Amino acid sequence: MSETVKTDTAAAAPAKQDPNAWKEQLVGKSDKVVKAITNHHNKFNCAQAVACAFAEDLGMDEQTVFRIMEGFGFGMGSMHECGAVSAMAAVAGLKESDGNLQSPASKKTSYKASKAMLKAFEEKNGSTICSVIKGVETKKVLRSCDGCVEDATEIIERYLKGEL
Repeated sequence: MSETVKTDTAAAAPAKQDPNAWKEQLVGKSDKVVKAITNHHNKFNCAQAVACAFAEDLGMDEQTVFRIMEGFGFGMGSMHECGAVSAMAAVAGLKESDGNLQSPASKKTSYKASKAMLKAFEEKNGSTICSVIKGVETKKVLRSCDGCVEDATEIIERYLKGEL
């Protein structure tokens, strides 16, 4: 005679995560960080999430910035340069460029701003490369995507205040 063994399947099921738990990280953050992380949770890629948070500051409409930044997400689609880092460089160019098509003279200023922001990001996160930050080879995640979005946004804020 075989015996039927009951198992408690409810105890074995993983606990459901609160889909809004990410909102807790927004407490005490700047308006730009809140906007960038909210953008990210609204399915913007990392580059779009960060750059769109600054569209108004750059005198651009958000949809145009969103479209420009689309190809920079997911490390330019290949887990190379982090999308949030690409957004910092884009913001630097949009802020610093003189827009002079006949005789551009602002590249050095844009490069200097990009370099300072990239350095600040790398010092904080150990890399600017998406696959390294995500621990693809090492299995050691250095920072979450939300964390990268937050860091890049805060770095841009510092740059815009003249602190970098």
